[in-house]
Amino acid sequence: MRNPPSPRRPAYEATTRGFTVRVRPQYLPDQSDPERSRYVWAYTVEIENRGEASAQIVSRHWIITDARNRVGEVNGEGVVGEQPTLKAGEAFRYTSSCPLTTPSGAMRGSYQMLGESGETFDIEIPEFSLHLPDATRRMN
Repeated sequence: MRNPPSPRRPAYEATTRGFTVRVRPQYLPDQSDPERSRYVWAYTVEIENRGEASAQIVSRHWIITDARNRVGEVNGEGVVGEQPTLKAGEAFRYTSSCPLTTPSGAMRGSYQMLGESGETFDIEIPEFSLHLPDATRRMN
């Protein structure tokens, strides 16, 4: 069962080759320490196969930009220690987190997929904003 979209937690969505990626970020004040320039966000990702062919999530590539336009990249196998295969109509959901040293930023990226015919292809992770709930939304 899907949860209805929360007005405080917007969903960001992109579809590539029949795979829809939805992301919902949420600020974690209990894990953050603004006095020490530590701001932590959780983000829940749902990857849904709306196509007809199965594919496996092989790896991920994240591009993380903070409010000072400093860019960091993260590459790794699978997602949260798994490399799930999504059959037609299936979805995979996970939650992870990202710390920043600024009170706002953005993330985007891609998943590398392995299709059932052996080909690899990338699907887009839509860019999503990381902003304090009551902060002005502005990137420098």
